[in-house]
Amino acid sequence: MELREIKALLALMQEYGLTELELDDKRKGRVKLVRALAVSATISDPMPAVTPSTGRKATRHVMPRAAKNGDASASPSIGENQRLVTSPMVGTFYRGSSPDAPPYVEEGNSVRKGQTLCIIEAMKMMNEIEAEVAGHIVRILCENAQAVEYGQPLMVVEVG
Repeated sequence: MELREIKALLALMQEYGLTELELDDKRKGRVKLVRALAVSATISDPMPAVTPSTGRKATRHVMPRAAKNGDASASPSIGENQRLVTSPMVGTFYRGSSPDAPPYVEEGNSVRKGQTLCIIEAMKMMNEIEAEVAGHIVRILCENAQAVEYGQPLMVVEVG
């Protein structure tokens, strides 16, 4: 399949609000396109509750788990030469390649650019998260096998 055809399919996906598209053409082969969705900070309830006494719609907002519970994953303060490693998708955070394997990194470890830091599992796919900068791990903000959201801080890396 040619690049212009893939771009046209992506445009159609966006136009119709599709998050996944799979095509199987005997001549051109098989292609599967998956688009990530951004998670907003405040999500209004798609089915607003109605209060029985008044019959009026009750407004309800769902805040992200991190902001609600005030836990360590809620945008930690970082130093000038520190960077946050954030989740590029919704999924499950894993520190190692398997339950029996040692973690990829520990707090205090030095890391090089491109080194695997952790895995985010999404839809049965294991996605390696790599270091964008060389430095050392200051803090690991998530527990192993914890559900994470798009953009949620996973680790703090000190550059250098």
